[in-house]
Amino acid sequence: MNDSVAAVIHLHSKSFSLASRLLPAGARHEVVALYAWCRRADDAVDLSDDPPASLARLESELDAVYSGQPGDDPILRAFARLVERRTLPRHYPRELLAGMAMDLQPDLYPDDATLALYCYRVAGVVGLMMCHVMGLADDDALPRAAQLGMAMQLTNICRDVGEDWARGRLYLPYQSLGFGDEVQVRAALTRPIEADLRARLPQQVRAALAQADAYYRAGMAGIPALDWRCGLAVRSAARIYRGIGAALARQDYQPLAGRAYLSGRGKAWQVLVALLGQLSGGAARQAVTRPPGRLVEFGAQLCRPAG
Repeated sequence: MNDSVAAVIHLHSKSFSLASRLLPAGARHEVVALYAWCRRADDAVDLSDDPPASLARLESELDAVYSGQPGDDPILRAFARLVERRTLPRHYPRELLAGMAMDLQPDLYPDDATLALYCYRVAGVVGLMMCHVMGLADDDALPRAAQLGMAMQLTNICRDVGEDWARGRLYLPYQSLGFGDEVQVRAALTRPIEADLRARLPQQVRAALAQADAYYRAGMAGIPALDWRCGLAVRSAARIYRGIGAALARQDYQPLAGRAYLSGRGKAWQVLVALLGQLSGGAARQAVTRPPGRLVEFGAQLCRPAG
């Protein structure tokens, strides 16, 4: 693994970096390559002076990756090797870029169903790509992997309301926040968050975290389809992200009261609980894993988690 590729995960996500260390070495290197490409794409759009042009370049790079000509960029080369080794469907990274395109306008979400599509595109497909890296014993677990990614994205959305607002973005369903249409939302986004909206935020954050919890329950039910070490890493990551939601609950679901986070000790505790869950959950034997044999597209199944 090229050092510049591995450095991306350590720089951008301490939680993800911690969970990745629990993976077996082969899977860990490939997970880092996948994360590095996702992070590179996200930064290329978010930090660009011309986001549409950057997104178009990313789409061209993806074409080059899937044609076996990734060029000299170490992250693209590592991702291309991953695409070939793990037969990664092109649909998933294309959907990720489509999710980034939704941020350029930026899109607004009137209800839970429209927000779910965004969460599928920017996070659900990452869970699905991870299944190709780790392998699965049962393709029926694939939708659960997408739901676990969607749960984590909803948690991030709830935590980052203030930061997103400052960037002119709102991801929480605006109808539930009392806005009548997009015109009202876009006008409000040009001003600091007003007192009446601040007072309404906790109720909507509580509802979004309840939806995230339903996704977490559905997603974690698919963990036995992974081998034991991969299952431990995924279970740990899920518990760490879910802990951010618990931290929000402790501040009465008010995201503007301070950035909710888990301390290092809190993360270590969640890893320990995840380990106990693996040991007690009948997942102690090595699962027989293989590349997934089907594609999971967005649909009603992903909007309505089944525990």
